[in-house]
Amino acid sequence: MDEANCIFCKILAGTVPSFKLAEDALSFAMLDINPANPGHALVLSRRHAPSLTASRDEDLAAAMAMARRIAAAIETALKPDGINLVQANGPGAAQSVPHFHVHVLPRQLGDELKVNWALKPGDRDRIAAVAERIRAHL
Repeated sequence: MDEANCIFCKILAGTVPSFKLAEDALSFAMLDINPANPGHALVLSRRHAPSLTASRDEDLAAAMAMARRIAAAIETALKPDGINLVQANGPGAAQSVPHFHVHVLPRQLGDELKVNWALKPGDRDRIAAVAERIRAHL
């Protein structure tokens, strides 16, 4: 998706309304209009990039600083039991808008939001082999 058809770019340009929370030179925060829980916020990079790996370091740093600021405000205002930060890339991760963004999700014990997974030990040899494959590309 290019910038001209990106819903987040349209929000940033002011041609589509949003429930803006905060903004700075490199990032923008708003409430999600399809909230998983009350206070579910999105933090976007101002510069269009379809994913984490396509983003510039300075944009990612600004988005994470804004996510921390939004999480702190949510903690004070809504008193959740916890907060998840979720960032998805590509259809396999259920990324709904191809513009870098971070979900700031307030959580309540027992909310049954399916973001968490059960811990189960992995095969250590397989983990070592995958680590080697990844390190080869760093």
